[in-house]
Amino acid sequence: MYTPIKRKKTREVKIGNIGVGGNNPIRVQSMTSTKTEDVEATVKQILELKEAGCEIVRVAVPSRKHVESIKKIVEQINNVIPIVADVHFDYKIAIMVSEVGVSKVRINPGNIGGFQKVREVISACKLNGIPIRIGVNSGSLEKDLIDKYNGVTADALVESAIRWIDFFDKEGFLDIVISVKSSIVPQMIEAYRKLSEKVDFPLHLGVTEAGTPKTGIIKSAIGIGSLLYDGIGDTFRVSLTAEPVEEVKVAWEILKALGIRSRGVDIIACPTCGRTKIDLISLAEKVEKALENEKLPIKVAVMGCEVNGPGEASIADVGIAAGKNQGVIFRKGVPIKRLKEEELLNGLLEEIEKIKEEMGYK
Repeated sequence: MYTPIKRKKTREVKIGNIGVGGNNPIRVQSMTSTKTEDVEATVKQILELKEAGCEIVRVAVPSRKHVESIKKIVEQINNVIPIVADVHFDYKIAIMVSEVGVSKVRINPGNIGGFQKVREVISACKLNGIPIRIGVNSGSLEKDLIDKYNGVTADALVESAIRWIDFFDKEGFLDIVISVKSSIVPQMIEAYRKLSEKVDFPLHLGVTEAGTPKTGIIKSAIGIGSLLYDGIGDTFRVSLTAEPVEEVKVAWEILKALGIRSRGVDIIACPTCGRTKIDLISLAEKVEKALENEKLPIKVAVMGCEVNGPGEASIADVGIAAGKNQGVIFRKGVPIKRLKEEELLNGLLEEIEKIKEEMGYK
């Protein structure tokens, strides 16, 4: 047993029909990688993200000519999933997208053009009932703060966020979500921890420019996972140089590892050792592949030792414990049938189907 993570209480902000912060679950986000003007491809990818477990999708709006595209995308998605318009540099784009049905606008005030232009964006979003994410980023921090702190630091990121929160407050607009992303993991963790002590707005977590899956997954798991374990964070995106569906899969693995939310199978597998008598690595990979799209929230074990396996993985709902050229299928640590090595995979999958029937899970 362990003590469940206690989240810091934050305000609730509605992103379309999805609540963020407050008593809502921690939300998984991603961002499309298609060309926004290719409406068909973008809609297709958004639906794929939704199927993978994404709850909020961000779409880039790089120029004014893309506003019409985002409008068509929103019309086709038709409230299937909230769409966030990602805007940089041109405040006019943020004003324009606020009028076409998006569920939120994301801006980085540091590159949008100053207080007056941000004020106009606030007015437009207030008029259309759309929240704003204030996206402070280490790559576009205000110059005066860089000078003050002799570079980009956690304190500089936090001061930038507080500066803009105060400005939004004076403008009478507090329907906001905040992020202070950095590509440096310790800096990102420090910034969010310090900001969390100062504000009660929902926080969007992320390690920006985390890299390819090989390194990006590790950076994101450490950065995002550390904060979630602290009870900090209401929504997050795992940023990878990969297909965005992979971001969503990793995000859910982080949530499952921390016991925060569960979606799909949680696979437990031993690392192999000299006692292993079968090709356990290959078997574990086949199990993972066979179950990658399974939504049933259960624990499945693949263990290389028939003697200790069921006991060590007794927390699993179902699993394999392998011996020499054979193994047993067990449920909750209790062996239920013995099979030849080549029969183990199908035997496990058949048992999972039985569990689904017992649970009434479709």
